[in-house]
Amino acid sequence: MKRKSAGILIYRFAGKDLEVLLVHPGGPFWAKKDIGAWSIPKGEFDEEEEPLEAAIRELKEETGLTVSGDFIPLEPVKQKSGKLVIAWAIEFDCDPEQVTSNFFEMEWPPNSKIIKIFPEVDKAAWFNLEEASQKIIPGQFPILMELASVVKK
Repeated sequence: MKRKSAGILIYRFAGKDLEVLLVHPGGPFWAKKDIGAWSIPKGEFDEEEEPLEAAIRELKEETGLTVSGDFIPLEPVKQKSGKLVIAWAIEFDCDPEQVTSNFFEMEWPPNSKIIKIFPEVDKAAWFNLEEASQKIIPGQFPILMELASVVKK
């Protein structure tokens, strides 16, 4: 089965500038990565779950945010890993300092038999589109470009 993720791209306007909320993955693999490491809040789902419901659930798990309203469907994109990302956009404002994430366990360091707990998301931030295009995982870049073409202030 092809791996699929569903996510929500939150956006706002700061004056006339379009800004997007991106999240940085937690855990040791991502700790020192910045450019090309940020993502929309998203996560995998199975065939029994509706993609938009999964996207809303993942947003809550990764950020603590609950949003509702008119979601804008965006074209799915395939990341380099082959995972298909299905996304929606919604206008919403929040304080990224208030973002809270769920946690996961993993053995760290590898082969140490030591289990450590890490946040799934270690930070969130607002970026204008120029900044976001540098920060986001390259496979998700088309999501930003589509958002810019469908929302206008």
